[in-house]
Amino acid sequence: MGERVLNTDEPIAYFITWTTYGTWLPGDERGWWRKGEHHEGNTLFCEMASADMKAPAFILSPELRPIVEETIARHCEIRSWPLHTVAARSNHVHVVVTAPGYRPERVRDQFKAWCARTLKPECPGRERFWTEGGSCRWINDEDDLHAVIVYVKEGQDRHSDRD
Repeated sequence: MGERVLNTDEPIAYFITWTTYGTWLPGDERGWWRKGEHHEGNTLFCEMASADMKAPAFILSPELRPIVEETIARHCEIRSWPLHTVAARSNHVHVVVTAPGYRPERVRDQFKAWCARTLKPECPGRERFWTEGGSCRWINDEDDLHAVIVYVKEGQDRHSDRD
C-alpha cells in the first residue's frame, strides 16, 4: 500500500539522489536538508552526528560503482522503468528514471535496498551503505530532462572533490 501514484498528473521522470552512509552529516559545512528545509553548516551538529554513527563512513570505490549502476539498470529492466542515466560516485548516487505509477521515494528506496543487497557480498560485515532518505525531484518537461541528464553525465566531473 502507498506504493502506487494515484494522481494522473505524473512527471516525465524523477531525478533521484542519495548519499553514502556517513559522508554528508547533519551540520556539514556544505549545508544540509531536513524535512525539506535547507540548513547552513553547524560544526556542533556535525560533531554530534558523527558521534552517533553506528559504522564508519562508506565510500563507493571505483570497483563498487559499476556494481551499483548495473544493479539499478537491472532493476529498471525488471520493472520496465525507462532509465535515462545513472551515476554512482564516491559519496552519492544519481538516477534519472521514469517510473509510471510509482512515487519517487518508493523508487529510491527500492534502488537503495537492491544495491545494498548486491554490495553486501563485496563488503563483508558492512550493514550500512546509505544515509536515510535522499532527494527526489520531479522532471516535468523535456528541456529539464535533457538538462538533468547532462548534469548527471557531465556536470559531476566538474566537482573533483566528489569524484
